[in-house]
Amino acid sequence: MSDTTFSRVAVTDAAAALLRTLTAEHGPLMFHQSGGCCDGSAPMCYPVGMFLTGPGDVHLGTLGVAGLDPLDVYISAAQFEYWKYTHLTIDVVPGRGAGFSVEGPTGNRFIVRSRMLDDAELEHFGLGPGAVRPV
Repeated sequence: MSDTTFSRVAVTDAAAALLRTLTAEHGPLMFHQSGGCCDGSAPMCYPVGMFLTGPGDVHLGTLGVAGLDPLDVYISAAQFEYWKYTHLTIDVVPGRGAGFSVEGPTGNRFIVRSRMLDDAELEHFGLGPGAVRPV
């Protein structure tokens, strides 16, 4: 598996297309996977520097979108404890975005689709295939 690349995050083609449009308008972007009540655990997209991460945040990974600089994706450490066995894919659907996320005025909103990490991913991320997974 030496040529396998592991990641906790990915982006759909539709979300990548919206990110290209938003980057042209707002400059470089980043995501923070929200766990708040008001935004319903939505992936929040911000211009770099508008949302400051700190020691209470975990860097999930970097999204590679053709034509853009890599986009960093963060999650709060507390929420990461619940989701550490999960791979997240950022997608976009029609609808009203969260109030502070830059896609709000576009008539679209970012969402997260998730799946459980497979055994190879669990091993790579130090969770091991025998790790106790939450029920």
